[in-house]
Amino acid sequence: MKTGVLALQGDFAEHITVLRRLGSETVEVRLPRDLEGIDALIMPGGESTTFGYLMGLYHLKEPIKEMAHRGVPIWGTCAGMIMMARELTEDEPVPLGLMDIQVVRNAFGRQVDSFEADLEVEPLGPEKFTAVFIRAPVIAQVGEGIRVLSRLDDGRPVAVQQGLLLATSFHPELTDDVRLHRYFLSLASAESPETRRPAGAPQE
Repeated sequence: MKTGVLALQGDFAEHITVLRRLGSETVEVRLPRDLEGIDALIMPGGESTTFGYLMGLYHLKEPIKEMAHRGVPIWGTCAGMIMMARELTEDEPVPLGLMDIQVVRNAFGRQVDSFEADLEVEPLGPEKFTAVFIRAPVIAQVGEGIRVLSRLDDGRPVAVQQGLLLATSFHPELTDDVRLHRYFLSLASAESPETRRPAGAPQE
């Protein structure tokens, strides 16, 4: 299985390190041609307005939307989650509209307000996951097709899934816990590209 990691800026190298630990072939995605032949895509944390600008500059937005429509698993972490959203509470950047969520950028404040939280993440079992939040967004609204995988103590969702699309407010790649990456890879290997359900299609 070959996993692409959007490598325009941000912490793509950390994701690649985890993926290689799990035995996945990886590709750094910077141009549309880098998307050819990949079985899954991760959009990492970084600066979301810069992501939006560079994705437009290098003509990546439409190919990634098409991948989601074809049922290729895509995971957005932190800034990547912002780009996955249907809409933001702010005007910029313009998200890709892949998942039926509304997202608030920098919901917890500045870099100095970064924190960790031990969260229950539904598909990972009872053992809690230590989540790292750095200038993190949070999900303000979820649509009917969204499965909430994890919430903060105050009830706000910070990990969601819609079909084969995954989004997390936090940075799983900054811990030694590989369970979320393993779960994402399981989405990519569970079905062949020919039989995958398009993004947003109803669950069986």
